[in-house]
Amino acid sequence: MKLLLTSAGIKNDSIRNALVDLLGKPITESSALYIPTAIYPFPGGAAMAWRLIRGPLCELGWKSLGVLELTALPSIQEDCWVPMLKETDTLLVGGGDPLYLCHWMRQSGLADLLPSLLRETVYVGVSAGSMAAAATFGETYRDPRRGSGESLTSEDIVFATPQGEISRILVTAQGVGLVDFALIPHLDHEDHPDASLANAEKWAARLPMPTYAIDDQTAIKVIDGAVEVVSEGHWKRFTP
Repeated sequence: MKLLLTSAGIKNDSIRNALVDLLGKPITESSALYIPTAIYPFPGGAAMAWRLIRGPLCELGWKSLGVLELTALPSIQEDCWVPMLKETDTLLVGGGDPLYLCHWMRQSGLADLLPSLLRETVYVGVSAGSMAAAATFGETYRDPRRGSGESLTSEDIVFATPQGEISRILVTAQGVGLVDFALIPHLDHEDHPDASLANAEKWAARLPMPTYAIDDQTAIKVIDGAVEVVSEGHWKRFTP
């Protein structure tokens, strides 16, 4: 299987080169399908989905680009979308709520297809799209969740920040099991104080597997289980 798990997409030349290496050909000769599903459980999700579709990841210069909406697939015959999926070089899995995303990956049937699909197709995750690739992942929420998807555990947790303590709801949940590690995106990003290095360590301690905390200039490249960190920023690996 071939995966490129990012925090914020293709943010630098090192990550872009890793994508080209996985594709085995230039981006301009490659097709892609973008999955915006994870963004919908947030206020204004529809507008955010449009901005992401018009965003940098989708505007890398793909030979062709389509949108695969997972919530629609259970009501569509498989012969309308599965052949297209199998012919696509790259699956771009966008950010948002990883529990909601995993729910619809399973409900749509995509989760069952991924192990065989990724022998040829490259999985590119962004934030929640990367988190969902794990067998088990953790995510934090400011408020109760608004989307479908069942958690394994849920707890109130307090994180320290330079501006004072912040309260979050930390959940763990079942991902789709493409990799044997978990991922915490947006390490030390000013808009994600719960993902500071100290807080990421506290977060990772709730997970039963190795966990990579990565910043927006870092990605995890995976080929048949072999893991390579691609970074022009910083990252940290935590072990249980």
